[in-house]
Amino acid sequence: MGRKTKVAITVGAAGLTAWAASKVVAKPKPRSPKQSLEFKNPVVLSNRGGMKNAPEHTLTAFSKSAELGVNGFAIDIRLTKDEEIIVFHDETADRTTDFSGKVSEYTLAELKKADAGFMFVDEDGNYPYRDTGEKIITLRELLAAYPQMLLAINLKDSPNTYEGSLMPSKLWRLLDEMGAEDRVIVMSSFDEQTDRFNLYAQNKVATGAGNDEVRKAYAAFSSKFGHLYNPRADLFCIPEKMGVFPMNTESFINFLSNLNVAVYYNDVKDKETIERLLSIGAAGFVTDDPEMVTEIIQHHSD
Repeated sequence: MGRKTKVAITVGAAGLTAWAASKVVAKPKPRSPKQSLEFKNPVVLSNRGGMKNAPEHTLTAFSKSAELGVNGFAIDIRLTKDEEIIVFHDETADRTTDFSGKVSEYTLAELKKADAGFMFVDEDGNYPYRDTGEKIITLRELLAAYPQMLLAINLKDSPNTYEGSLMPSKLWRLLDEMGAEDRVIVMSSFDEQTDRFNLYAQNKVATGAGNDEVRKAYAAFSSKFGHLYNPRADLFCIPEKMGVFPMNTESFINFLSNLNVAVYYNDVKDKETIERLLSIGAAGFVTDDPEMVTEIIQHHSD
């Protein structure tokens, strides 16, 4: 037996020994239950209120999707110049309103003058919500208007910005003031934001995994050391694929479910895919078309 072969065997044996030892010692810790994720049937969250039939993030959009029987809304938040939390996706006002420029450069009073339905186009190419009174709303207003609804709150501002540095503490104070801890999920693509939020919330609020946490979980799942993975989030709200890696397999859902981590899928647009994901254990969906997804889930649950 050659020297290289002996070395390879020794290294392989050492690796196997380390793996076996870690299986004995490691005890993955499932996430503690969170009331906001305790649902009997799969969850439907309308994305920004459901963007297909009304201007996103407006009270009209939220009202329309609430009438469909959704469980709640997936929303984005940003900070105004006077440090008010508004329900808004983009960094700038241009795409959805008749204003232009960064929303962080306007006060809330100024943004309330914007037409939030100005840029919405229906299937016929018309602008049915222009000059109809649609307004940018605050998170406080949405929480007060729908106390029975689940809100998945996405912190959009980067932690490296002034607004992002303030948002975790301001969000926690608002949720605590309104007693909304058990009906929200706080998430961000920036793991640092949810980590910083949790410094204030102290695990009283469900949190969603950011991009780094999703990659970490998938790496653990696809290796022989998945038993060493301890999740730092209660929810994975993910696409079917992240890059070239499939996130839509029954084994990956089971891996997370065994750790008491719920899996919601976003950006799924066809009936067949939704039905397949339901059959392998998807816990919910974030959708632009809540009517379609609600009907599919109702039929699936019958």
